[in-house]
Amino acid sequence: MRIGIDVGGTNTDAVLMDGMSVLAFTKTPTTPNVSDGIVTALKQLIAASNLDVSKIDGVMIGTTHFTNAVVERKHLQPTAVIRLGLPATVCLPPMVDFPDDLRAAINGRYFLAHGGHEFDGREISPFAPDEIRRIASEIKAAGITAIAISSVFSPVNTSFEAQSAAIVRETIPDANITLSSTIGRIGLLERENAAILNACLRDLALRTVAGFKSALAEMQIAAPFYISQNDGTLMSADFASDYPVLTFASGPTNSMRGAAFLSGLKDAIVIDVGGTTTDVGILQRGFPRVAALAVQIGGVRTNFRMPDTLSIGLGGGSLVSADGHRVGPQSVGYEITRKALVFGGDTLTATDIAVAAGYAEVGDTSKVAGLDAALVSAAQDRIEELINNAVDRMKTSAAPMPVIAVGGGSILLKRPIVGASEVVMPPHFAVANAIGAAIAQIGGETDRIFSLAEMSRDQALATAKSEAIDKAVAAGADRDTVEIVEVEEVPLAYLPGNATRIMVKAVGDLKEA
Repeated sequence: MRIGIDVGGTNTDAVLMDGMSVLAFTKTPTTPNVSDGIVTALKQLIAASNLDVSKIDGVMIGTTHFTNAVVERKHLQPTAVIRLGLPATVCLPPMVDFPDDLRAAINGRYFLAHGGHEFDGREISPFAPDEIRRIASEIKAAGITAIAISSVFSPVNTSFEAQSAAIVRETIPDANITLSSTIGRIGLLERENAAILNACLRDLALRTVAGFKSALAEMQIAAPFYISQNDGTLMSADFASDYPVLTFASGPTNSMRGAAFLSGLKDAIVIDVGGTTTDVGILQRGFPRVAALAVQIGGVRTNFRMPDTLSIGLGGGSLVSADGHRVGPQSVGYEITRKALVFGGDTLTATDIAVAAGYAEVGDTSKVAGLDAALVSAAQDRIEELINNAVDRMKTSAAPMPVIAVGGGSILLKRPIVGASEVVMPPHFAVANAIGAAIAQIGGETDRIFSLAEMSRDQALATAKSEAIDKAVAAGADRDTVEIVEVEEVPLAYLPGNATRIMVKAVGDLKEA
């Protein structure tokens, strides 16, 4: 049996699953300390199901710890950056596009060194070990242990980053080092930014994972636990300690995977309505469509794998204006059970509108029985407009598509949706996010440029597939179950040598303990 947990801005959801069957679920308000909310959800779930904790095979957690740390500029470790690429790249130094407050929060220092490669693996300049030793000594003298190392086209040739890391560890044995080639895709600045964010979060990740382990031990849960990634797969707790940035946007991804599982649809639009926001995404072959462009996290452009989702300020706790023409983006959030009219509060929310319209029976319906019909209708119109606009922005063709509505706030979606062939609200829709975490598999991905003048296309594909499989296994997958679920080839006509960019994604089941 598995327990899936997902932490949202309003609620922390938990679900107990036996194979593909949902045995029990619970919702509890998200707490300022996310760990407290997770522990509370676990206790409620175990009590509700009278579960023998010795029968739990794994706990899967989707957490906002690390996203919140970057957005709020809290709990970030001072970080140094070493970039290999001289004499190139001088004009755009590391963190050149970071917001000033984030750069200050990590006390960002950077060092430029010789090295780097062209797209086909040729050296830009020779690697200089003594130069790296000097830089490492300066970083040590500054008392910094979080270090990001990037090199031009390192996804093509990782050797210079690896050599630099080995030299830095000689000087700073306790260094937490992140190599950009292990996280980001092609594109120096965005890949480097992802590595920097990961490096400054490593200390928080170690403490967070340790806290989760302690909480599980306190409840006598001996089963291993896993953290949700942003591509719909899982990673082991230890892997998450090394790569916390891979948890960014895992919440919407969990919802989309849960929606696919609950509805049986593999290609559809998913609308996840929470208490504060609505996330709209596209399912392709049962997994979220990946964003093709750089994604901003806390004002920083990154290019590691992220789901292509659109978030709008509409949820069950969204504030509604006195005339009903404005809904959100402000929300009462996790205070909805205290502030919404149907719960005895004095704040008009979208949930109140849904109850007044007869869409749902939540709280005390008599509290909204006297709402003006014109106000209720105007708010419904605004909600309908927000949803239709979001769906239209995410679609890539005019053809109708199935829509899967999930999340506790999806009670708002009772009107027809433009562009939808059907609207499916599956069983357990309110905890689809936690279900998505519970059923998730382990994934690995590679993104490299190959010169087909030096090898055949089949050889390049085989190499990329092998790397993706190895990454999935390293993250905790059973090698015997790993399969390739996505292959993308992009010929790069502007580069010589018949260059082709190959992106491969592999997915497998959790390896048995």
